[in-house]
Amino acid sequence: MSGRLHRLSNGVRVICDPMPDLETLAVSVVAGRGARAEAEAQSGWAHLLEHMVFKGAGDRSPRDIVEVIEAAGGQINAATGYERTSFQVRALKGGLPLALDVLADLVLRPTLDATELEREKSVIAQEIAEAADAPDDRVFDLAQGRAFGAQSLGRPILGEVDTIGTADPAALGLFRTRQYAPDRLVVSAAGAVDEAEFLALVERLLGAEQAPEAVDDAAAAFVGGFTAESRRLEQAHTVLLLPGVGARDEAYFAQRLFAEALGGGMSSRLFQEARERLGLAYAIDAYGESYADTGIFGVYAGTAAGDAGKTAVVVAQQLLSLVDAIDDAELKRCKAQLKASMFMARESPLARAEQAAGQTLLFDKLFSTGEIAEAIEAVGPGDIRAYGQRLLSTHKTAGAVLGPKSALKAGDAFERALFG
Repeated sequence: MSGRLHRLSNGVRVICDPMPDLETLAVSVVAGRGARAEAEAQSGWAHLLEHMVFKGAGDRSPRDIVEVIEAAGGQINAATGYERTSFQVRALKGGLPLALDVLADLVLRPTLDATELEREKSVIAQEIAEAADAPDDRVFDLAQGRAFGAQSLGRPILGEVDTIGTADPAALGLFRTRQYAPDRLVVSAAGAVDEAEFLALVERLLGAEQAPEAVDDAAAAFVGGFTAESRRLEQAHTVLLLPGVGARDEAYFAQRLFAEALGGGMSSRLFQEARERLGLAYAIDAYGESYADTGIFGVYAGTAAGDAGKTAVVVAQQLLSLVDAIDDAELKRCKAQLKASMFMARESPLARAEQAAGQTLLFDKLFSTGEIAEAIEAVGPGDIRAYGQRLLSTHKTAGAVLGPKSALKAGDAFERALFG
């Protein structure tokens, strides 16, 4: 990263990454907590809170919040994940003071009106229903639940209608003080920004908030197991999971490269075998999802119902083959693709700001593209083999199949093909 990291006295971390030739900027206020920090009875509250701050903050009404940003040519958005909540504004050059003023109000001074809260619960209930109706969303939630069970990482980010229904303004306000505590906040800007102006604005707008007593998030463990849900669909949706590694693990880049080789693109093993040679799947890809201390390695396949089991066996065969050997040319191609995916996004100020915030939350430091490239290049065939062996060492799998009844044994087929 070319930006610099600063720390306010109350723990807020600040990153400024000037790009003088641009006429636009992006600023993100990122809280290092999300759905993972919820108690079971609070499932969905992180996402609910992210919605509610837009229903009035500071002296602005819901309409004022969006109109004042858009009137200046900007765009405002937010997102909730398991381990972070991000509020973002993209703006024209000169739009930094307004953007930060609005974002600081959202994070620190939401009104949390009772009438708006009840209305938003209804909106989120519809969002939950919509996700349940979308098979390629539903199958990932089901698989996540099997991977982590009753732990917070196993619950859907949207929560449940019953649990979001218990939230009231006072309880949600107390929840906010922990979720958006200053020692978990990173304010990151990139593009047409002046560093001195930015630091002064952040100090004035976010520097006075005091952090509550620190509470550590509970460790997570991969549980395993398969679930199957019968639906009258034209296609079967399958997610197959193995226990992966966390973002701080020394095998992180080996996981990324393993996923790239197995199912990361059109030249990957799964695409060439399952789609091109055998014609079993229209959509198939592999991925690694890394949290702070743990992770999952997964494959998604969309197939005809009768081909789901065959595809699961092919996934297992190709995975075992990759553990056995990867040649230099294949590894070199995967490294080039991984670096491209990580570095091309840096052309966007918002991506730069978000990347810097993510690095800071995980490592309390920034990494240059040179350091990242060096870490990727350091992964050798032996590291790929060691990572693959580690994937299989627990003999645990998880996942979900959603579709016609003839597809529902795909998880069993995957497990048998891997472990006998």
